[in-house]
Amino acid sequence: MKKKWRSLSDSENYKQGKFLNLSPTPMLAENASYGQIIRDQFKRPATIQPSHVLPSVKTKLAALHSETPVVVWFGHSSYLIHCKGTNILVDPVFSGRVSPIAGMMKAYPGADVYKPEDMPAIDLMIITHNHYDHLNRKTLTQLKPKTKAFYTPLGVGRDIADCFGNDDTRITEMDWWEAESPMPGITLTATPARHFSGRGLRRDTSLWSSFVLQLYGYTIYIGGDSGYDTHFKTIGEKYGPMDLAILECGQYDEAWPYIHMMPNETLQAAIDLQAKLLLPVHWGKFTLANHPWNEPITRLTQLAKQKNFPVATPLIGEPVDIMQKNSWQNWWAESQPENVKS
Repeated sequence: MKKKWRSLSDSENYKQGKFLNLSPTPMLAENASYGQIIRDQFKRPATIQPSHVLPSVKTKLAALHSETPVVVWFGHSSYLIHCKGTNILVDPVFSGRVSPIAGMMKAYPGADVYKPEDMPAIDLMIITHNHYDHLNRKTLTQLKPKTKAFYTPLGVGRDIADCFGNDDTRITEMDWWEAESPMPGITLTATPARHFSGRGLRRDTSLWSSFVLQLYGYTIYIGGDSGYDTHFKTIGEKYGPMDLAILECGQYDEAWPYIHMMPNETLQAAIDLQAKLLLPVHWGKFTLANHPWNEPITRLTQLAKQKNFPVATPLIGEPVDIMQKNSWQNWWAESQPENVKS
């Protein structure tokens, strides 16, 4: 059945053919240049990737059953949220790489142990934006038969449908602050993020978003990608407290400080959201920046310890029950870089 897509121009966030952030958001810092970024690519330190196979846990996802929300992280920004028999999959990337160019940006050894065939039946799939490390054509094509419904920001539905070779009426596009109730007991609200979109030469022709998931009486913040800004506090005041905030922590650089968060900003965002627990993602699987691979989680956990803020640091595939107080291992510390910033 032919899908009738919403008009992008009806969105308040769409101006002169592009989507905009709430605050002015240049791609680069004032003193940065693309030339310097390219030059830096040729002198990247060896520590941008782990020197060993990363440990993981292989959970039988189809056998999961919990009356309280459980999250299983698959590395980078892919994870499953399970509660009361309902499965919600976010930004799945299981192709082993996040570049449209073959052989580039491969997953770390040990970080790509989960594949589409390991996924259970998916009630909802959420795609936060259309970047290659969040929307993977091969993965979506393989997961289509298992997925009942897709939820995504305005304009991204076309990218999802294109993976299938045709339009699909199971795709729901959302603008910021719009809410949908896909199932009894579940409300999904699209909320702002400070980022950008683009595949190939197209940029900002689709929206990027975070989401507030109200799931059987629990509230989970699905952060997607975002630089730090006042929207976190606004969302926290409107929907908090959050039982869990899932926020990016990694692939940052002082050259692009507005579109990704430094570890101290990730922690502050969790505080702004009034989160009871923070799960840091966007690290541990792919190298997209020049910092040591385990620097983000090292810096974040050091800062969180100083503020006595709870942070979940599971192994890839290790279930996190958001209502339980776990004692997490520093499993990334074996190759901990020297002189880590705090």
